[in-house]
Amino acid sequence: MTQFDTDPLEALRLRPGARRPRRLRRTPALRDLVRETTLSPDDLVQPFFVIPGSGVRKPIASMPGIDQLSVDLVVDEARALGPLGIKAAILFGIPETKDAFGLESHAEDGVVQQAIRALKETSPDLVLVTDVCLCEYTDHGHCGLLEDSGYLLNDETLEVLARIAISHAQAGADVVAPSGMIDGMVGAIRAALDNEGLEHVAILSYAVKYASALYGPFREAAEGAPAFGDRRTHQLDPGNAREALREAALDVEEGADALLVKPALGYLDVVRRVHERFPELPLAAYNVSGEYAMVKAAAMSGWLDERPAVLELLSAMRRAGADFIVTYHATDAARWLQESV
Repeated sequence: MTQFDTDPLEALRLRPGARRPRRLRRTPALRDLVRETTLSPDDLVQPFFVIPGSGVRKPIASMPGIDQLSVDLVVDEARALGPLGIKAAILFGIPETKDAFGLESHAEDGVVQQAIRALKETSPDLVLVTDVCLCEYTDHGHCGLLEDSGYLLNDETLEVLARIAISHAQAGADVVAPSGMIDGMVGAIRAALDNEGLEHVAILSYAVKYASALYGPFREAAEGAPAFGDRRTHQLDPGNAREALREAALDVEEGADALLVKPALGYLDVVRRVHERFPELPLAAYNVSGEYAMVKAAAMSGWLDERPAVLELLSAMRRAGADFIVTYHATDAARWLQESV
C-alpha cells in the first residue's frame, strides 16, 4: 500500500488534536485578534490639488469626490483630517500661469507656498508633504526643462527642483517629495536644503515611478499632461523590477529619508522587493488616480461594494510592505475604519 491509497484527509479527521485554521476565523473578534496586517487612518496621506483664487472648488470629472480647491477651502478640508485620524497631506499646485521654465513653482506667493503657510497656521500638527516637480507648472507639461529637440535636460532641471524644495521648506513644509525621476534629484535637493539651514526637512523620494497608463485622471486634476511626447525617457519601464531596486539604491545613497513606489496595485511585487531590500527606510505606496477612478466607476455602476473593496486594496498595499499610502480614498477609508472600531 502506498501513501496515495488512502484519503489524505482521513488521518486528519481521526486525530482529535488536529489543527484547524478555521477555528481562529470563527468570529469577528477572533479575526481581529490574529490579523497579521492592520490598516489605520494614520497610515494614509490625503492629496490636495491647490488652485488660485478664493472660495473656488472645481470637481475633477474623472475622479468623483476629488476637487481642485483654492487655499481657503484646502484649509477647511484639512481641519477635518485630524478628527478622522489622518495625520498627513500632500500638496500639488496648479499655477495661475504656466511657462517653459515653470517659474511659479518656486515663487514665494505660489499656490503651494500660500497653502503651506495657511495650513501650518490652522493645522500645525498636520504633516505637510509637497510635490516637487515641474509638470504642473510648465506650458509643455513635462517634468523638467527641455532642449530644443524636446529632450529633458537633467542637470539644468536639478537646479530648478532645488529652488522648489527650498521655497516649500521655507514656507514650512515638513517633507518635500521629488516626483520626476530625474537622475540625482535627491542629492541635489538634500545639498540645497542643507546649505540653506533646512536640514530638518525630510525627503520622500518617488524613487520607483513607472511610466504607467494609470495617471490619466491625475493629469486632468493637476493640469499637467504633456503637450507632446511622453515621459518614458525618465520614468521606469513597467516590465522592470531589478531596475527599480537600482533606482531606489541611488536615492538611498543620496540621502532620501523615505521611498515611494508608484503606482501601487500593479506593482505590489515591487513594493515587497523594495521593502525587503531597504527595511531601514519608511516606504510609501501611491494608490494612483487611475486605480481610484476604476474603483469609483465600478462602485457607481453597482459592480462592486466600494467600502470593502477599498479597505481590501489598501490592506494589500500594507501587506506588501508599505508603511503608509498616498490615496484619494483617504478620508472615506478613515471614516470607514473608525466606524468599524
